[in-house]
Amino acid sequence: MLSSIDAITETLAVQHYVADRPLATVLFLSQALGKPLFLEGEPGVGKTELAVVLARALDTVFIRLQCYEGLDASMALYEWNYPRQILEIKLQEVCGDRDRLAKTIFGEEFLIKRPILQAIQHPGPRPAVLLIDELDRADEEFEAFLLEVLADYQVTIPEIGTLRAHVKPLVILTSNRTRDVHDALKRRCLYHWIDYPVFEKEYAIVRNRLPAIEGELAAEVCRFMERVRTEDFLKRPGIAETLDWAAALLALNRHTLDAEAVEATLGCIFKNQQDILLFRDAVWGDHGQRADYLKQVKEALC
Repeated sequence: MLSSIDAITETLAVQHYVADRPLATVLFLSQALGKPLFLEGEPGVGKTELAVVLARALDTVFIRLQCYEGLDASMALYEWNYPRQILEIKLQEVCGDRDRLAKTIFGEEFLIKRPILQAIQHPGPRPAVLLIDELDRADEEFEAFLLEVLADYQVTIPEIGTLRAHVKPLVILTSNRTRDVHDALKRRCLYHWIDYPVFEKEYAIVRNRLPAIEGELAAEVCRFMERVRTEDFLKRPGIAETLDWAAALLALNRHTLDAEAVEATLGCIFKNQQDILLFRDAVWGDHGQRADYLKQVKEALC
C-alpha cells in the first residue's frame, strides 16, 4: 500500500498520471480508512484512468464493472453456470448417485463470478482495485444493492452462505453526473470532483504522456483547449481529447498550430457534428477570425 500522500503523487507520476494534492489526499484517505472513493466530473477528465493506473502502480489485479441501464445484481455479482450444472446432473444420473446431486451442483465451482464477487474473493496479499464505472448510467435499484455490498464487503449466496472479503478491495466509483446518485450511497464513500485541469496541470499531463512532443506545441494545444472549454458546447473536450489531439498533431509532424492543422483534426477535439458546426460558425469563423483566434492563443503564452 502507498504510505503517504507524497508517495501516491510520485507513484502515479511514474505511471504517467498527474495527480494534484487534493486528489492524492482523498486517495490516501480512501485506502487508509477502507472506504470507497466516489469520483464525479465531466467525461474525459481522468476518472477511469485513475483506477487503471492505481492498479498498475500497486501491481495488483484490476476489475472493472461497466454500468448501464438495466444492470442487475446477477450481472454484477454472480450467476450459476446452468449448462455445466445440467451436464453434472446427467453425469450423476448415469452414475446413480442422486443423493450427492444437490450438494455438488451448487458448489462454488459452478459459480460464474462477476466483478464484485471477484473483487471480494481476491486472495491478496494486495487488494484488488474494483472500478464501478459510470454508476449514473445504472438504475436506482442497483444503487440500493451496492449499499449492502459496500457496507460490509460481503455477499450472501443462499445455496452456499455468506462470503466475506479477507482483503478489502480498493473501490472507485465514477459518475459523469448524467443523473444524481443517491445521497445514501455517497455517504458510504469519500467524495472528490475532478474538474477540467488548469493550464499548468494539462501541460504537465501532455508532456508526461507524450514525451516526444515539443514544448511549444504542447503549450499551444493546452491554451487552445483551455479557451475552447469557455464556449457553450454540448460536450466540452476533456483531457482525453487533448491527448488525442496532441498525438494526432505529432503524427502529422506538426511543430506549431495553424488554421490548416486545426481544421484537419477537429474530429480529435469534438465528438459530435453539432459541436463541430458550432465551433466553425460561432468560434472559428472565416480566415481572418481564425488568424485572430490563433494569435490570441499564442499571445496568452507570452
